[in-house]
Amino acid sequence: MPNVATWLRPKDEKWFLPIFQRYPDVRVWNAMTEAVPLAEMNGLLLTGGPDIAPEFLKQEIPDRAVLDKDPNPLRDAWEFEAIRSAVDRGVPLFAICKGMQTVNVALGGSLILDLPGHNLPEQKDHDIQPLRMDEAASHRFARVNSSHHQAVDRVADACEVEGWCAPDGIIEQMRLRDYPFGLCVQYHPERGQIYDALFDDFFGSVRKALNR
Repeated sequence: MPNVATWLRPKDEKWFLPIFQRYPDVRVWNAMTEAVPLAEMNGLLLTGGPDIAPEFLKQEIPDRAVLDKDPNPLRDAWEFEAIRSAVDRGVPLFAICKGMQTVNVALGGSLILDLPGHNLPEQKDHDIQPLRMDEAASHRFARVNSSHHQAVDRVADACEVEGWCAPDGIIEQMRLRDYPFGLCVQYHPERGQIYDALFDDFFGSVRKALNR
């Protein structure tokens, strides 16, 4: 059976559990509640969450007041280790919201630590933020449900940008370069049916990884 590693908060289960049920042949291991044998994982799913703890950021922090007051360094340590394990072995990786930021930092990039205007309540669950997409992107959306107060700044060398917020150019989608399946999105595909193909491609790649 293919195995997927993740760290899933109870508040996010209502979004993700119905998605996982569509792939009954894949076991999802939740590092928040159980020990995950990373060497046995065939895929990595990184979900939303609090800001990365300051000790994991590889940049100056002029004003710590803009960061979340309750980061989760235990989760961050696990996710950085999980990213290293996944990338070293070339297993499929799908990173969402904070997950995209964590991948970028883990691979050497930096973040915009506070971004006004991108976390309006109506952006969280409604596909209203217009995108401009690279023609090479395998998944393209005209509008997405993106809500966040941090964003990718300097892009890690291993990543390539696929989508930007149309009005201001904030990065909303990128991929790992020359990688079997490595997709990172700033929006929330777990909250809308227009994104089903993203999960189909990810879990399909996980199945293939088991048989490599």
